Amino acid sequence: MLTINLSTLTPAQTQNYLQHAIAPRPICFASTIDKEGNVNLSPFSFFNMFSANPPIVVFSPAKRVRDNTIKHTLENVMEVPEVVINMVDYDMVQQMSLSSCDYPKGTNEFIKAGFTEQKATVVKPPMVKESKIKFECKVNQIIPLGTEGGAGNLVIAEILVMHLEESILNAEHKIDNTKIELLGRLGDHWYTRTNAASMFEVAKPNIKLGIGFDQLPEAIRNSKILNGNDLGKLANVNEMPVINPSFHDDKLKNIIQYYSINPEDMERELHSYAKELLQQDKVEDAWQILLGMN
Repeated sequence: MLTINLSTLTPAQTQNYLQHAIAPRPICFASTIDKEGNVNLSPFSFFNMFSANPPIVVFSPAKRVRDNTIKHTLENVMEVPEVVINMVDYDMVQQMSLSSCDYPKGTNEFIKAGFTEQKATVVKPPMVKESKIKFECKVNQIIPLGTEGGAGNLVIAEILVMHLEESILNAEHKIDNTKIELLGRLGDHWYTRTNAASMFEVAKPNIKLGIGFDQLPEAIRNSKILNGNDLGKLANVNEMPVINPSFHDDKLKNIIQYYSINPEDMERELHSYAKELLQQDKVEDAWQILLGMN
């Protein structure tokens, strides 16, 4: 494994490593306004939510590495402490990228990137009409993280109003992530997008607590077939399973019949079959297969 002491790198090298390693990052498409009324629109991938009550999001316009200057977005929120955070989906990616050009101060990136200004309801900066999720925010605090080029400035913003395009909602008026291809930022020119093919569900640990790896039988815990994800599913049950007398599986029966004279081969086959079931999220069945070794 390559070990790097960040003190030996230039700011540009550090930024390159971190942007590749800490990814994908959601994108804050921030619309702001200065005290003269000039509008700015710019994307930031140093961004996330940090609180639900109060509803707080944080994004960080970093000082430019090349010349240590600050970005127009930061100047604007210092003058007018309000921002609209427009979420970016795949339909907007090329226009969003165009808006990130370092245009001179006073340039309206809505016009440059071909977006439509939409009047916000409680803050001064306009919203991006094309965005399917928009947050009107007040800026509570700005925290500088350093004085040199590359230093971030945490813009701590409280969401006041949220706007959701109805086309991305389910019957309960909640966001259906399969209906919007939100973007994630990686390093260099790379992005990723969420869609049905790239998404998967992971069962959350329940309130009764999973039994944990340490409670797995040794033969299962030290399996040469089951990996960490497989064992994680098995260890997330809230009590150690027992053999269910009513459980019937023809493949289990055949494995035991054909490999009973060689315990090592039987264990390999049972673990392989359990792995197939775990990949289908059939955790209870997988446990019954593994218990069939005993």
